[in-house]
Amino acid sequence: MTVNSSLNAARRARELGLVAEETVDLLVVGLGATGAGVALDAASRGLSVAAIDAHDLAFGTSRWSSKLIHGGLRYLASGQVGLARESAVERGILMRRTAPHLVAAQPFAMPLTASVGRAQESLVRAGLRAGDLLRISAGTPRRVLPGPSSLPARETLRLVPGLRADGLRGALLSWDGRLTDDARLVVAIARTAAAHGARVLTRCRALSLTGAGAVVRDELTGEEFTVRARAVVNAAGVWAGGLDGSVRLRPSRGTHLVLRAETLGSPRAGLHVPIPGELNRFVLVLPQHDGRVYVGLTDEPVEGPVPDVPEVPESDVDFLLGVLGSVLERPVPREAVAGAFAGLRPLLDAGGRTSDLSRHHAVLTSPEGVITVVGGKLTTYRRMAEDAVDAAVAARGLRAGRSVTAGLPLVGAADPAAVPAPARLARRYGAEAPAVLSLASLDPSLAAPVAPGSPVTGAELAFAVRHEGALDVADLLDRRTRVGLIPEDREAAVPAAREALAR
Repeated sequence: MTVNSSLNAARRARELGLVAEETVDLLVVGLGATGAGVALDAASRGLSVAAIDAHDLAFGTSRWSSKLIHGGLRYLASGQVGLARESAVERGILMRRTAPHLVAAQPFAMPLTASVGRAQESLVRAGLRAGDLLRISAGTPRRVLPGPSSLPARETLRLVPGLRADGLRGALLSWDGRLTDDARLVVAIARTAAAHGARVLTRCRALSLTGAGAVVRDELTGEEFTVRARAVVNAAGVWAGGLDGSVRLRPSRGTHLVLRAETLGSPRAGLHVPIPGELNRFVLVLPQHDGRVYVGLTDEPVEGPVPDVPEVPESDVDFLLGVLGSVLERPVPREAVAGAFAGLRPLLDAGGRTSDLSRHHAVLTSPEGVITVVGGKLTTYRRMAEDAVDAAVAARGLRAGRSVTAGLPLVGAADPAAVPAPARLARRYGAEAPAVLSLASLDPSLAAPVAPGSPVTGAELAFAVRHEGALDVADLLDRRTRVGLIPEDREAAVPAAREALAR
């Protein structure tokens, strides 16, 4: 286990007392992927850092993604060549150096049905070839990420048994990066930041920000205190405008359905299903390692106050099931949807449809000196963080070197095939998987699943409490393990979560 990377209640209490007494080089507000990335980038340059969040690690948008680490093909299609290459480069960094245990190659088939004409097929083929050129330019070898190819109908049905055979003339096969779990990526980033000395504090709400710090409330006790800092970065995502009124965002809701894998015949590859009437938008079908399949995603503007946890409207469910059903032998009935989740993208307001707004990030400085980083994608979190820290260093004259995070492995980074542990644990914990297993060997009761049919064990909950900063049942089930994505499984796992916390 990486020295000093463990986050837990005792460390939180100790560092809360310290942060109220010191002046740090950088205060970061928000502990999603970008905020945790800012904390790591700054701490690894030798800056003193305090990073806070009103809730938990990965509480907001970062845990509601499609779990894709993608090479920017969609950006290329819209002429955003620089953004596309940036995505391809960052994908390669995650897959090869910083998080090879969490990010692996995922095959996707675009079924060539009767509704996909030859012209559209040719257009998609050209796009996939262009995407492969991006992979080459980013220096990612084929052994890490294979190139595109064509599949005959029989092979397509073998990979995705639920497809409608009638009229199927095969599929276009492509590959992209896929996260085992987006929330686990954030936990790994935050723990790596902690290992470099950052004070990572959840349940600490910023009530107000200036360029010199923040008034903060401990959400567990209600106590208020001041954090003094030489520079402040607002990485609160869709909530950034509430801390800096000069930031204008236009949130977009992305909804996913959660299906049990057997509902779709246990697919071995993902799907790109063309959305009728759209040239460059698809519904994605994403098989997971835990017996689930995610189907997403929508892109709908959201008006009004930003909720802590977005609700999924039935219109989104109907839309996704409708598009998915267009390629299946048997459409998925509403009652087969085991769960659903939605996340809000923090897009900069530039008018037009949210689906057309740029996914490029921006680093903004308020009149009060607060540096806000918004926009972007999960794939490019590291580059966003680097740019934000560069801005803080330049604005405040902080003494720091260049960013080193492109070559800095995250906690647990390892080839999962080389980890002496079951494949599922190796993909989630990497080099730390044996430490999770050891908890079960010391206490055999921790080897039992936390819910019927779930692969998650009590040992994983115990590890999350001791080393991953989990403070309550929701931390354990909704973010560290994702059991909570299916309400039925969550309810069954609550007793095990309570027991883990009581230990």
